[in-house]
Amino acid sequence: MKTELILPNYDHSILNTITSILKYYNVETKHKSLERLDEKLKKKYRNVVFLILDGMGEHILKDISPNGYFIDNKIDCVTSVYPSTTTAALTTYYSGKPPYETGWIAWSQYFKEYGRAVDMLKHRESYKGDNFKDARIDVFKTIVNYETVFEKIEKASPNIKAYEIMPTYADKKSKRSIRADNIDEICENIECLCKNPEEKFIMAYSDNPDGLLHKYGTKSEEAKKFIKETEIKIKNLYKNLGEDTILIISADHGHKDIEKAYMLLDYPELLECLIMPASLESRSLTFWVKENMRKEFEERFNNIFKEDFILMKREEFFEKHYLGYGEKHPKIDDFIGNYVALSISSSIIVLETYLATGKPVKKSTHCGLTKEEMEVPVIVI
Repeated sequence: MKTELILPNYDHSILNTITSILKYYNVETKHKSLERLDEKLKKKYRNVVFLILDGMGEHILKDISPNGYFIDNKIDCVTSVYPSTTTAALTTYYSGKPPYETGWIAWSQYFKEYGRAVDMLKHRESYKGDNFKDARIDVFKTIVNYETVFEKIEKASPNIKAYEIMPTYADKKSKRSIRADNIDEICENIECLCKNPEEKFIMAYSDNPDGLLHKYGTKSEEAKKFIKETEIKIKNLYKNLGEDTILIISADHGHKDIEKAYMLLDYPELLECLIMPASLESRSLTFWVKENMRKEFEERFNNIFKEDFILMKREEFFEKHYLGYGEKHPKIDDFIGNYVALSISSSIIVLETYLATGKPVKKSTHCGLTKEEMEVPVIVI
């Protein structure tokens, strides 16, 4: 069943949220900032704290805590980037650029340098988990590397110290990196840093409620408990921060409960049309289709999935700027096949090969175009 769709708006998205912060620190950028956040940043602050709560979309927040502390302090609602997934969205926050410019699109991307699909955030082969330790080059250091917002801020404003607070397992993006694995540790570290007299920018990342939403779903007591408790903890934290600190809270994407999972290997009539396995994610897939079977592929795919996915040729996908604007990353043409399938329902297509099964089906996920996935709040305290 189709639901309300939201397209990425790169003039009013999470890209514009981070652009406002970069603008505040005198970083030159080609992208538009978020006007309502610019207004809040007109005052001079000693500490600018940006907290990302992974998966806390606008509609999840409204459903769970419609009259809570976060809604009371919400200044805007923006779209995620597309695909609406952590790989693309967090990289947008880290780089200040859209997926079109970074090349970071989705969980699993095919690298011809390795002849394999690679899990972008884990730096390993998508199906067998190989870590490419014998590879002649490291694609993450040489091909899809980028300058971080931490580097940009310290370069443009040398008096500013830029910190990140991240889970233990995450790659370090800043030379000033602090590990924190839950919201309590995040709050403790924010408070501790803000007591230092130096001027600073702090970006903190929580992998919940995303992890809870994947495991238990959007209506779960676990997700509800986390968000309501986090509101209380953030409220108590801010009482100890002082007026020279501004706390900005947002998310990378929202979530949608999954009602049906299709297994790609169940459709040999589609596999017959493909040159190689599909990649990206289960709600945003790309296909490399044999030139002489394009018509057959379109007909067969739409016969099966027309109520759940929009099948789009790569030319249309690029013309509509789903990945954003700017200087096209040289790997984009490699990562996107000649067709893209965009989810418009509560279904997924599990990416799998005969070498290994796909990822387990989760209760809730993201990466599609529904409003539940695409809209996130911007909160300022």
